[in-house]
Amino acid sequence: MQKTKPTHVRYLILLMLFLVTTINYADRATIAIAGSSLQKSLGIDAVTLGFIFSAFGWAYVAGQIPGGWLLDRYGSKKVYALSIFTWSLFTVLQGYVGEFGLSTAIFLLFALRFMVGLAEAPSFPGNARIVAAWFPTSERGTASAIFNSAQYFATVLFAPIMGWIVYTFGWQHVFIVMGSIGILFSLIWLKVIHSPRNHPKINKEEFDHIANNGGMVDMDQDKGKGSASGPKWDYVRQLLTNRMMLGIYLAQYCINGITYFFLTWFPVYLVQERGMTILKAGFIASLPAICGFIGGVLGGIISDYLLRKGHSLTVARKAPIIGGLLLSTSIVTCNYVDIEWVVVGFMALAFFGKGVGALGWAVMSDASPKQIAGLSGGLFNMFGNIASITTPIVIGYIISTTGSFKWALVFVGANALVAVISYIFIVGEIKRVELKETPQKGALPASEAELSQAKL
Repeated sequence: MQKTKPTHVRYLILLMLFLVTTINYADRATIAIAGSSLQKSLGIDAVTLGFIFSAFGWAYVAGQIPGGWLLDRYGSKKVYALSIFTWSLFTVLQGYVGEFGLSTAIFLLFALRFMVGLAEAPSFPGNARIVAAWFPTSERGTASAIFNSAQYFATVLFAPIMGWIVYTFGWQHVFIVMGSIGILFSLIWLKVIHSPRNHPKINKEEFDHIANNGGMVDMDQDKGKGSASGPKWDYVRQLLTNRMMLGIYLAQYCINGITYFFLTWFPVYLVQERGMTILKAGFIASLPAICGFIGGVLGGIISDYLLRKGHSLTVARKAPIIGGLLLSTSIVTCNYVDIEWVVVGFMALAFFGKGVGALGWAVMSDASPKQIAGLSGGLFNMFGNIASITTPIVIGYIISTTGSFKWALVFVGANALVAVISYIFIVGEIKRVELKETPQKGALPASEAELSQAKL
């Protein structure tokens, strides 16, 4: 009898993760694209606009643990769909703040940006849970790298489109258009996303391939049916006292520090330190994003290739992470060159290296305890995104104190080096964390309970 060929539904799931992450980052960028026109239209000063920019980051960090808990309690499909719909609705509403007076508009913008950050909190932990459920261990690095690389793709694709919308139709329309795309996508999400066991298009061969090779196919079974199951706070304590996890958290914070330099201060560096025009700086700023996208996908491919060649999970994940982050330290070289294209080349090389080394979500899919994959991812993302608050502030103080970007670039390079040290000396062997169950009050120890059951 001819063997049935396995389906490839998991690649459709990965495409959905890539698309939703692209929309996610595009919606984050709406306020930056519209910021200048919005500022002139409403009469908002730079300091006030800065506070509005910060609203997303504070809420996003604060929402990671609750978002992860919701994912573990009710499953990825429902919670993520609600997340997409909600952040998209709040994005649309930002397009109407101009109908109010200045003080009300400022309050509404801050509140709506805060709510976008809170609503987006489950997104990356949700990505990691879905990858852990749908992909065998040997494919997880590439899958995680692909959805993570969407952050660079969003900049390359949507920044010009959103700029055109603002220029042609006005700043209000960029929020309405991008938010409407997200609302529509939330409906598509509900139609396409299912757990491996429940997906109508998967066949037995693909399911067995996933299940027999490390995929956590039953992660979302029986979620949201009123059961008392769900993450316990003692699990959080166990994660926060696990040396491997702490090393991963520290490294992700440092890696995100590199990211947020490019997202915030890099265009300013090109204008103030290198004398480029704003128009030219805007174009040049997209080059590291392209290199980061290429590096991000390549890092996952290298990692899974090493795994298939028989190397341990630890070697397969750490080799591209350490190699890529060491390459990122090349950013410091920009302090010693004056030729414009050489400076841009080293910046692109640094972001390419960061992309190769940005395998933290693959590591989380490998290491997260199965009981609390969402909460574990939430903790990871919370620690990592603290850099979205601290990095711009620290670099601002460095520039204010020294009058140049030289020590700022050293700071960025040092972040890459600390992440390397963390993976080499703190993380150790990468393996799935096994949580210890805390006995409930009045419960018999396991051995006594088994003995009592045997006597019945």
